Amino acid sequence: MSEKQNQFDRRNFLKAAGAAGLGSVLASTGRTSAGEKPQKPKYPQVPKRKLGKLEVEIPSLSFGTYQVDVENQILLRKTLQYGVNFWDTAYNYGGGNSELGIGKYLTKNKKARKNLFLVTKASGAKTPEEIEKRLATSLERMNTNYIDLYYGLHQCSNPAWITEDIRKWAESAKKRKLIKHFGITTHQNPAKVMAAAAKFPWIEVIMTPYNFYLMQDPEMQAAIDACHKAGIGLIAMKTQGMGQKINTDADKKLVNHFLQRGFTKEQAKIKLVLEDKRFSSACVGMKNISVLNSNLAIAFDKTKLTQADREVFREYAAATCDGYCPGCSDICNSALDHVSYVSDIMRYLMYHNSYGEQAEARRLFAKIPAGVRNKLLSTDYSAAEARCPQHLPITKLVAEAVSKLA
Repeated sequence: MSEKQNQFDRRNFLKAAGAAGLGSVLASTGRTSAGEKPQKPKYPQVPKRKLGKLEVEIPSLSFGTYQVDVENQILLRKTLQYGVNFWDTAYNYGGGNSELGIGKYLTKNKKARKNLFLVTKASGAKTPEEIEKRLATSLERMNTNYIDLYYGLHQCSNPAWITEDIRKWAESAKKRKLIKHFGITTHQNPAKVMAAAAKFPWIEVIMTPYNFYLMQDPEMQAAIDACHKAGIGLIAMKTQGMGQKINTDADKKLVNHFLQRGFTKEQAKIKLVLEDKRFSSACVGMKNISVLNSNLAIAFDKTKLTQADREVFREYAAATCDGYCPGCSDICNSALDHVSYVSDIMRYLMYHNSYGEQAEARRLFAKIPAGVRNKLLSTDYSAAEARCPQHLPITKLVAEAVSKLA
């Protein structure tokens, strides 16, 4: 297919999908067990990749169910139609409603479980006892007796959390057939956490933020290389690299460049991550069918980004870095005389400003200890601002967060 034809198909993909269904737009491929007659799937299937050293293949596009609840069932069905059978949730998503929504679906569609790669996380747990309780609740909510991939350490920000006791728990849970694979996720200090985790062969998968900003970080690239060499499966999240600034001149330049290439900026950001073959999948939140269709279009698209495209991303990252927090909380904390929660606050403000998740942002902000919240406006952040590699205006952003989230 020529570049011109590929671009034409990409631009008309969503229109065609809405009118006739994706099955009429793209060719399908079938997969069968030994002895079975080959059957052609009704819908095209998202390409799969091997998950690290595991004998498991997962779709290159996976479904972040943060916004799924007991009422929003159509998204679950639609993802499975196109082979997006990697469902990622967590104990605390939606106050438990995400897991309950999956449980409702599996109760009504019992046969779906065998083709599903179900993933959840032990939100807030740091000890084996806490992890065990979270897992038991998740199993009950989702009406399943096992989890395919369990992130026993969720939002791990300190390598010291990776202990021998956690390893023993993971082995026990596998023996009891409660989980098939064990992994961790990291939001803060991802490079340090990943570099440490690469030395533990019992950690099979890591979910980490990864986007055009973090691609510029040599420490992050070294940590990814170490994990990839160790055979750890890597799942990318936060692929959009959303920050605090919206509709700047740099944003307009990015949008215009990729529209001429036939992509939305959101699609281009996902494509950039998917072209890094060290990652098995990009886990993306999809709150409605329109977003799902847009992401499916880019998962099926075979156009390669050019060096010029990558340079546009590099320039955009440099121009807007003071609006993006990469989660290096150790730097902020080392500059202040108390645990500052600056990195958390930047993330919650991002949820409010860029994700449209105002209620969730307020809920999370309210969980910051009252003693810390009461000091937010009186704290001197000048030292943290001086050390911040992104040059974030921390004082201004914390004040904005207090105004919007308190």
